[in-house]
Amino acid sequence: MGQKINPLGFRLGITQNHRSYWFAKPKKYSKIFEEDKKIRNCIELYVQKHIKNSSNYGGIARVEIKRKTDLIQVEIYTGFPALLVESRGQGIEQLKLNVQNILSSGDRRLRMTLIEIAKPYGEPNILAEYIALQLESRVAFRRTMKKAIELAKKGNIKGIKIQIAGRLNGAEIARVEWAREGRVPLQTIRARINYCYYAAQTIYGVLGIKVWIFQDEE
Repeated sequence: MGQKINPLGFRLGITQNHRSYWFAKPKKYSKIFEEDKKIRNCIELYVQKHIKNSSNYGGIARVEIKRKTDLIQVEIYTGFPALLVESRGQGIEQLKLNVQNILSSGDRRLRMTLIEIAKPYGEPNILAEYIALQLESRVAFRRTMKKAIELAKKGNIKGIKIQIAGRLNGAEIARVEWAREGRVPLQTIRARINYCYYAAQTIYGVLGIKVWIFQDEE
């Protein structure tokens, strides 16, 4: 069998950039690493609670964290920044307050910025969220994959592959179905491939969604 590897980790430092930028001594490394995870989880929970509903989804592509001596800079890359700004309550200010509360005590400042993505459906995270929302609303998976590929093609991509695994359409036996459009050269390291895994919670059980998007080649 072919050996599977995460496409992002495989290309790290070549075509894929890190999601966290900081330097720490070995003793503090695990603590800061855990803190980064807490920040990302806090943002995800806030989006699920205040923004996600049956008609729209979070639209967060990725969260980058940059640390300096007395500053933590959190950059949220989103396709729909208006949803975060205009959400119930204080919006981005409330989110910033929530993140500040989970950080360990210290005199560090927190700066949070929203960065808009021009073509959101060219990002696998946003596309996977869209597919999950459709599957949870009991839309047929083949129609959902076809529509997702059409949306992604508007973002000037060179190829896309979508894979859905689980009890598709409520079938008794779980199976794996996939659709591909264009080229997706997973073994070519110079190829800029973006990847995402997302779990859709349906009434039949969990469906695993994987999205690979081939953006360009260096």
